This record gives sequence, structure tokens and C-alpha cells, in this order.
Amino acid sequence: MTDHLTTPEGRRIAYDLIPGTGPAVVFLGGFRSDMQGTKAADLHDWAVSQGRAFLRFDYSGHGMSEGLFENGAIGDWLADARAALSLVTGPVVLVGSSMGGWIALLLAQEMPQRIAGLVGIAAAPDFTEDLMWESFDETQRAQVMAGMCPLPSGYGEPVPITRRLIEDGRNRLVLRDPLALPFPVRLLQGTADADVPVSVAMRLLDHADAADARLTLVKGADHRFSTPECLALIRQTVADVA
Repeated sequence: MTDHLTTPEGRRIAYDLIPGTGPAVVFLGGFRSDMQGTKAADLHDWAVSQGRAFLRFDYSGHGMSEGLFENGAIGDWLADARAALSLVTGPVVLVGSSMGGWIALLLAQEMPQRIAGLVGIAAAPDFTEDLMWESFDETQRAQVMAGMCPLPSGYGEPVPITRRLIEDGRNRLVLRDPLALPFPVRLLQGTADADVPVSVAMRLLDHADAADARLTLVKGADHRFSTPECLALIRQTVADVA
């Protein structure tokens, strides 16, 4: 059942919370995705079957939350996630998909004492800089700096990439400075991911200061990571960490 909360910044975001045993599993969705996606829905059903506390939500400008996508940036969506976490008490297991992996790492930096574990699914830390800005040609960069550049997408309409998105992301990079992750970290990555290459997962694994970190590569899996086999792997990984 979908409810809404108003964040301290005044944004009204949608969420779905299932009470149950802890640590609560918190799903952090990707760039332009929502909490009705296949992975979030599958984890929801798993949590219900296990009696596990589970929280999923839509960032502002995503899904059923209010706001315009093009008005948002990484810092806004981080703040939305922080507000959503106030709905659950005690330790949490963060499950971050794509951009959600970056948000999860930022939350882990802010509140390591609350994190019982972190699962990244095609995690995309620093993607606005390393996967977008670095790949833009001069025309695209000029459009971004003038305000906005429409970026073609394999998932539908072109994505509006704003100057604010790029500049805000630049202030929240996690792969340039020490990244302490003092809890179990599990990274799941498909070898056929055309959006977030395997090199990103390898770089994150190498960069993180984590005593218990593992990367699982799935041959042939794409960025959606939503085949029955991939979904089963996500469930098992979350169960192991939780």
C-alpha cells in the first residue's frame, strides 16, 4: 500500500513500508526508475514471505512522488532517501540498484552505524561524471552548461541532463576519496551491462575500504538484472546479508 511523506525539504514522496523483523531491507531505485520495478516488486514479495521489514520509495520526480524529474539532482534524491530512512528504526540493509548504489554509498558515509549491510545491483557511483560527462562531446557539454541536454535513452523518451545534475553530482563523488564500508558489502553485476560497465564494479570493489566485500559477475546479464535467475540471486544475497 502506497503512503506519502513530506521531506524536511518540503518534497512529497511516495513509499511502501512493510513491518516485520529486522534489519529492515531498504530498496533504493535507479535513475528514472520507480518502486514498481521488477526488482523492487520481487524483493517486496520476498520480504512478505519472510516476515521481513521492507521499505521502498520513489525519489522526488520519480514514479508516484511529486515534482519534476529535471528539477532533481543526486543531493535531492539522497535527501529523499535520508527522509525515507526515518520511517524505520534500527539497522538497515541497503539494496541499491544502479544510481541507488551511489545513494546507498552516500548514506553509508553519513550513517555507517545504521548500516547492517549493503547490496549493490549494477551500482553506478559517480555516474554523472564518469559515465555521462566524460562521454559527452563538445556540443553536448555546451548544451549541458547552457542548462540542459536531452540524452537519448534505450528505455523511452530522451533524458533531460541538466547542468545542476552534473554539478551537484560532482560535489558528491565517492570514488575519489577514502570510502570506509565497515559492514558486509555484496556487489552484483552483469557482464552484458551496456549502461554500467564491469569496470565500475571492479573499481568500487578495489577502492572501498571494506573487510567483507564480494563481487559476483553474472555472464550475459544486462543492466536490468531482472531475469528469474538474477532475481533469485538478489533474494539470496539480501537474505545472506540480512
